[in-house]
Amino acid sequence: MEWREQAQAAERIGGWDAAISLVSARAECYSTDFLAHDNHLWHMDLLARAERFDQLTELALTDVHARRRLNKSLYEREMDAALRRRAEAGDSDALYHLVKSLCERDHLQEAQEAVEFLGPENEYAHQFVANCHRAASDGTR
Repeated sequence: MEWREQAQAAERIGGWDAAISLVSARAECYSTDFLAHDNHLWHMDLLARAERFDQLTELALTDVHARRRLNKSLYEREMDAALRRRAEAGDSDALYHLVKSLCERDHLQEAQEAVEFLGPENEYAHQFVANCHRAASDGTR
């Protein structure tokens, strides 16, 4: 059985250690080899699915793919406090996920306050909150 099949089999049964080990050995961020880059994205996905947030957080310091996957995972799990901490540290992607999470749960005032406090100059975040308010008042939410 080839390494990819072994990794996929381990992934299917939740054998995260084996899957992560097999994939990470063949992963390279921004590689000119598209397969190595795809393996890198797979590696980030495996870390998120295994809920290895400490590892993703460490990688996120220098790896945009880890940062995005970490923020998406925190958003999917409604971990607003963790997203807020990341946004407070200057991660605008975390701010967007935080605001989206708050808007989806109709916490519009809290979303507005988050943008005002965490991203007062961030036009995209302000526009996102404005769109949430508009959708809520139009009844399109």
